[in-house]
Amino acid sequence: MTLNFSPTSEYILEDDRALLRPLKEDDLALLLPFALNEPDTWKYSSISARGEDGMQQYFKDALDGRASGTQYPFIVFDKKTGEYAGSTRFYDIKPAWQTLQLGYTWYGEKFRGSGLNKHCKFLLLQFAFETLGALRVEFRADSRNERSIAAMKSIGCIPEGILRQDMPLCDGSRRSSIILSILKEEWEGGVKENLRKQL
Repeated sequence: MTLNFSPTSEYILEDDRALLRPLKEDDLALLLPFALNEPDTWKYSSISARGEDGMQQYFKDALDGRASGTQYPFIVFDKKTGEYAGSTRFYDIKPAWQTLQLGYTWYGEKFRGSGLNKHCKFLLLQFAFETLGALRVEFRADSRNERSIAAMKSIGCIPEGILRQDMPLCDGSRRSSIILSILKEEWEGGVKENLRKQL
């Protein structure tokens, strides 16, 4: 499994509804309004992008992750509305194991439940399994985040278990994380076509 993290190499994923391109420092101005106006977006997140300082740190962490070869962050553009909608990324990338995680996904309020997420997940999963050669894509979420968990199950993720109080939240409490995944044989054996039908 190979992923090119070079600044000169850009992966652009696109269909008729969504466009995902590498997150850049200049994109801060495009996503800052969400941090200022919709702070509850990060209620269940271990890393908050609330407020200007929060979003600046979010960008620093994402771009540092790409520079270190451990993360590949994207900005999401919704072609239907002609607006930037949020962000997502590959992380915990382990080429030798042929595994990665897909997460840090968030969208502005108006884009949630609009169908945009399924288009993004299809593009990302297709890229992970069919271009990168991943054998497993893992997802994690706060075990209380029913909306996120339902969304992951709807695209074909299989729940594997819960890590109890495994990470701190920005409010000082701790969350328990549910782990879900999709394997390459599951993608090829029906998940891809089932997800395609939902687009």
